[in-house]
Amino acid sequence: MVVGRLIQAAALCWLFLGAALSAQEQDLDGLIEPYEVVEISSRVPGILDEVTVKRGDLVEKEQVLARLKDSLEKIAVKLARARVEFSTRRAERNEELYQAQLVSVHEKDELETEILINKLQVEEAVEILAMRTIRSPVQGVVVERSREPGESVGSEPILTIVRIDPLNVEVIVPVERFGTIAKGMRAEVRPEAPVGGMYVGEVAIVNQIIDAASGTFGVRVELPNHDFKLPAGLKCKVRFLKQ
Repeated sequence: MVVGRLIQAAALCWLFLGAALSAQEQDLDGLIEPYEVVEISSRVPGILDEVTVKRGDLVEKEQVLARLKDSLEKIAVKLARARVEFSTRRAERNEELYQAQLVSVHEKDELETEILINKLQVEEAVEILAMRTIRSPVQGVVVERSREPGESVGSEPILTIVRIDPLNVEVIVPVERFGTIAKGMRAEVRPEAPVGGMYVGEVAIVNQIIDAASGTFGVRVELPNHDFKLPAGLKCKVRFLKQ
């Protein structure tokens, strides 16, 4: 009797252990999403002169995306530079007079200060001109073009760019798995058809708040996508790998 009970208890232990292990290793549903969605707008209001990209284009960081009409700003830069040249020539002419003590130290200081102010005004004019050129803050793909040349723009988006390297994989995990998944852990990601294949990512975020209604918590896996083969928006299966 005792031996039989021991065998029965051992069998139950193995049964529960096997169930626990299978729960730890089971595939979970996930969704592949862009790493970042960026709405591109102008820092200053104006009239669009050109938009250099279209929907579906891959763009690099700092690539020119659009330009506003900038004829007045270009003139302002030329004027500021002309003032620097004029004040510099004036200071050079007055240097001889200063050496001959025909110009006071105060007048000499005023001329030097005028040159400095004019140079700062050049920097300001150049910066204002640069604001008329809109560049991409990230590498990514254009998914929406909201404005066309000739339209007036302000703070509203001109383009929308998604960053897809890396990708985010959002996974909803049963509460029983809480404590078994940690930041830095590797995970296998298998996208649904027709993409398929198996890719390895790394846990970036483990939510520390449990959703009581569903008995789940969220995990984010960061998935490299250097060749841009994987699109965002796919469902997938995720398996967390033991350390």
